[in-house]
Amino acid sequence: MNAWLQALGLDGLKPIVLALLFPPISLLLLMLAGAWWLRRRPRFGWSLLLGSALVQIALWTPAGAEALATMLLDPPPALSRPAQLLERPPARGRQLILVLGGGRTEAPEYGQVTLNALSLQRLRYGVQISRQTGIALAFSGGKAPGLDGPSEGELARSIAQHEFRHPLRWAEDASRNTRENALLTVRLLRDEDIGRLILVTHDLHVPRAMRNFERARDTAGLSFEIVAAPVNARERGADWDWGDFLPSPLAITRSRYVLHEWLGLLAGA
Repeated sequence: MNAWLQALGLDGLKPIVLALLFPPISLLLLMLAGAWWLRRRPRFGWSLLLGSALVQIALWTPAGAEALATMLLDPPPALSRPAQLLERPPARGRQLILVLGGGRTEAPEYGQVTLNALSLQRLRYGVQISRQTGIALAFSGGKAPGLDGPSEGELARSIAQHEFRHPLRWAEDASRNTRENALLTVRLLRDEDIGRLILVTHDLHVPRAMRNFERARDTAGLSFEIVAAPVNARERGADWDWGDFLPSPLAITRSRYVLHEWLGLLAGA
């Protein structure tokens, strides 16, 4: 989505565009449209009103958010055992864990920007896999428009070393979106004997990240394997409980993330 808006020169309009496209505003607008049609075409008006309300309620529930994720993205399951990466090594070359940045946020308590929650979740999981397997850890993330201060790569390098006590092998810090994550990382990998790249990102981001990295790898004429290590993946076949059918702020956040990634896929970002 970021790359698509940048290509159209709409970076400054991104918050407005996304707010209008994603729930709850998009569904509230549909409800208002339904109310406007009630006197002119009652059946159509009631269909818009009730349909928008039902969809909105569904997207506010964990069960609804997961159904939307499965339908639009089919995210991969979690990496059950990191040790399996060592049990089945690549046919040639070394392995490398790459954490993809998820953004920065203003942090007055730190006196500068810092990694946002998505980036920190990914970095933490990457550190865990690296510790369990001994596979080197790298990071990719630069500066998206709108915030000054250190890049994601610089912040990740500092946090990994000083807070997690697990230094990065290297950090790519010029990319602004997933497409550039892939292009700039693959450029760095040209001189490395990498047989398998382990991508650490959120489960909903995996389809778009894999597509971009596979394209960048193939364009560069390289042949390393790419394996996803998703964060926040729901266990396949896990039982639902009654709480999964009740509204939740986390559910609407996940539903919006699903739509963000789906639109990014449609736009070729």
